[in-house]
Amino acid sequence: MIYQRRINYYETDGMQVVHHSNYIRFLEEARIYYMDKMGLPYSILESEGIMIPVLGVNCTYKHPAKFDDIIEINVKIKEYTGVKISMQYEITNKQTGQLVLTGETKHCFTNADLKPVSLKKVNLKMHEIFDNAKNQNF
Repeated sequence: MIYQRRINYYETDGMQVVHHSNYIRFLEEARIYYMDKMGLPYSILESEGIMIPVLGVNCTYKHPAKFDDIIEINVKIKEYTGVKISMQYEITNKQTGQLVLTGETKHCFTNADLKPVSLKKVNLKMHEIFDNAKNQNF
């Protein structure tokens, strides 16, 4: 699934290069967009008392993105167990085709008290949506 966005000036440093910390936000934007497209907006999970905290982030920066570039973020589920989920990302510059970043985020599912839960046990419908999404590109 491809999420596309334009780089804003405030997301860059003095060289008009995207500050490295902003890529984490871009990954989150793409992940939320992905969940919307698979029919499971994050707001629905929260309304059911299910949270998806981040356990870890790994990014490898390949080429800088700059102010006014349009980037495309390809996001997919790398692994899903029902308790944990890993998302994989590739960011490319739409104009040049250069690979900007590769990354991965790791998450777990919790209740509102941040205690880990198995979606298969607490919400079978959500579990099935995530499980089916592993093999799909939206």
